[in-house]
Amino acid sequence: MKKAIFTNDWAEVLHPEMEKPYYTELRSKLADEYRSRTVYPDMYRIFSAFHLTSFADTRVVILGQDPYHGPNQAHGLSFSVQPGISVPPSLENIYRELQDDLGCPPVKHGFLEHWAKQGVLMLNNVLTVRRGAAASHQGLGWEIFTDAAIAAINERETPVVFILWGRSAQEKGSFINTDRHLIIKSAHPSPRSADRGFFGSRPFSKTNQFLTQNGLPEIQWCLPETPEQLDEQGETTT
Repeated sequence: MKKAIFTNDWAEVLHPEMEKPYYTELRSKLADEYRSRTVYPDMYRIFSAFHLTSFADTRVVILGQDPYHGPNQAHGLSFSVQPGISVPPSLENIYRELQDDLGCPPVKHGFLEHWAKQGVLMLNNVLTVRRGAAASHQGLGWEIFTDAAIAAINERETPVVFILWGRSAQEKGSFINTDRHLIIKSAHPSPRSADRGFFGSRPFSKTNQFLTQNGLPEIQWCLPETPEQLDEQGETTT
């Protein structure tokens, strides 16, 4: 399994992490996993979030737990699925809140690159998962790696919005400097918890209000009706 080569400014942040012993061990474990099991996302898409949203361009971080574990769903962006795949229940709830918050009509796809290209880093705590086994790659070392990414964003002078849905995301954001950055937290959009504080939390309008107050462009949250309206992206590499 080749080491990721970041061609944008994440290279300065993340390449030093990849020289550390924990990451060398993580790579070895992942190589075994990809050889012997079905793992998502495809190894060429593990780092899509970083490739699509540069460090300097990051204005918003949406933090998920780990990738979808069904066939052809995950492609390296939290909560997003590949074109042609049914919208998962959590994302359906996100669309419902987006409509209630900003009036954006729900779309029939779950492809969220439109957000990523605008500076929304759609990051999972753990970047890989075995097929059909949620949380199966927790504890391999990804948590350390993604902590480093979040810590680097936290040190930036430019304010950033961190959208933390669910307890695990909120725990991961415990060290964020709220004097500079904004944390928006609520229950997770999963059907099991969305009624306990996710619905009505208005994260999208709150994000744009904060960005405007700090002289930053708003996110255009309303999605194109079809994925084909987005510019095509090349494959990422690991």
